Amino acid sequence: MFDRTMTQDQLAELHHAHVVAEDGEKIGDVGQVYLDDHDDRPTWVTVKTGWFGMKESFIPLDGASMSDSQVRVPFTKDHVKGAPSIDADHHITPEEEEELYRYYHRAPAGEARAEQAEYANHGRGHDAGADHVATAEMAGADSVVRHEEELRVGTERVATGRVRLRKYVVTEEKTVTVPVQREEVRLETEPIQPGEVDAGVIGEDEVSVTLYEERPVVEKTVVAKERVGLGKETLAEQSQVTETVAKEQVSVDHDDAVDRDGHAHR
Repeated sequence: MFDRTMTQDQLAELHHAHVVAEDGEKIGDVGQVYLDDHDDRPTWVTVKTGWFGMKESFIPLDGASMSDSQVRVPFTKDHVKGAPSIDADHHITPEEEEELYRYYHRAPAGEARAEQAEYANHGRGHDAGADHVATAEMAGADSVVRHEEELRVGTERVATGRVRLRKYVVTEEKTVTVPVQREEVRLETEPIQPGEVDAGVIGEDEVSVTLYEERPVVEKTVVAKERVGLGKETLAEQSQVTETVAKEQVSVDHDDAVDRDGHAHR
């Protein structure tokens, strides 16, 4: 059974505990711990439930047990998620606590009831007692609790695709103009002066000349040109979400009136 008499270290451990249902299913992590106004002992905890963990559901610690940073409550996860929607960022009023106790079929302790009466009567003057009686009657069998769903929308980050950066090779024809040179032979004559050359004989003779020309030579080298990478940017836009919510309505149905003789009248 849950021991509400806790040291500061145990209370700190409760703030970081996990809450599991009676069947062992995890409900969530403890969000906030509420202490009794009368004796400063832990009475309620909130657990984040709902879509994206945006809703905090109240769970009473009455009947719960704690071990190894785990709080086991005698309720199912669905039952906890269906608890009355109460803002977890303020002090619980007696009316809200009474509604939670009714939902979980728990009765508040005597000190809690006295604390609720003092809270309800505070600052109401002479008629405070009558107002408290009316509140008690409203909480009885002659009243119903009206609920409605509230739409809370958040966002979640999901992967929409993967982009890959890859290299591939293409070929193209490139033409470059290169200046080249080549040699050609031509005949040159020069007159000989008398006595310059010994007299010879008539016959055949032959000389040769080597001709040269330039031809283009092509070689290819790999050169780093630029670095290419992938970058991301975040674009903001408006997205509309449409969802159907339900709420309860209250109507009054009149039964047939019965007079003293037992006759029904419309």
